[in-house]
Amino acid sequence: MTLFLPDRDPVAAALRGFAQVHADLVELNEEPAFLRARDRDPRRTVGLVSGGGSGHEPLHAGFLGRGMLDAVAPGQIFASPHNRQVLEASRAAAGPGGVIHVVKNYTGDRINFGIAAERLRHEGIEVRRVLVDDDLATESAETATGRRGTGATVIVEKLLGAAADDGLGLDELAGLGARFAAASRSLAVAARAQTSPHTRAPSFELGADELEYGVGIHGERAAKTISRVPVEELVDRMLDELLAGLPAGPDDLLVLVNGLGGTTQLELYGICSLVAAGLSARGPRVAGSLAGTFVPALDMAGFSLTLTRLDPSWERWWKAPVMTPALKETR
Repeated sequence: MTLFLPDRDPVAAALRGFAQVHADLVELNEEPAFLRARDRDPRRTVGLVSGGGSGHEPLHAGFLGRGMLDAVAPGQIFASPHNRQVLEASRAAAGPGGVIHVVKNYTGDRINFGIAAERLRHEGIEVRRVLVDDDLATESAETATGRRGTGATVIVEKLLGAAADDGLGLDELAGLGARFAAASRSLAVAARAQTSPHTRAPSFELGADELEYGVGIHGERAAKTISRVPVEELVDRMLDELLAGLPAGPDDLLVLVNGLGGTTQLELYGICSLVAAGLSARGPRVAGSLAGTFVPALDMAGFSLTLTRLDPSWERWWKAPVMTPALKETR
């Protein structure tokens, strides 16, 4: 339950605490608010910048550092960062080859990153956008904005960061980022809504035997509420829909099992095991997987599954070393 947020400017307090704990990896600029990685591969010529609303930690600041992002612009809880934050973060992160913006598909994010990009180009800094739009629940002709950006953001940032560390240029990285996003689909379910920081109550009500199937990461309700079923049946249903929704491609898959904030690691590892068994029975091979809370919706009790078709040429980027607050792997 989100009962312990400071009453006054909780995001600013959290940013100061994050920068204090991870002072070896990140530094905080308070006005306007953005975070920058202290270290980057010397081969990298293009900066990587992301951002979005707070309440999804460790996204995005947790992925600052060598092998992933160079700077992050954090908004208020579930709100887009201001375009000035994006502008200053991008100025700080841009390399001689320019800057890539990794943007989740929400109207506010698209607008504010777009305004910042226009100002950067006016200053002579080249910018490209990689749009993440993986949420299968919003893949509908009736959804004017298209698929939302959710868990695949982590996979896109990991692959793109490793590719940038190989010294790839702006247009090549932008093209790859679009391919990473296009190869990914996600789906989320919840048994309990997140706690509203304002009312200290759940943001929507569900019965004890109900699940919200296709919920969003800002607490957006799904198009349908379903009866609760055993987790084995639930995972099977989600896998069938995700595999049907993925574009054609290699049978090797990356898997992200993501907690929405109120789900234990014990549960997430169990779900990861069910996903692996379900995919094996259907044919695809799990080439890499992550299980943990990476893109929560405050304290929502639920989880999301993300599948990405892994082109063989991308596997080295998935396995490349990374050193960030949320991911620390060296091989």
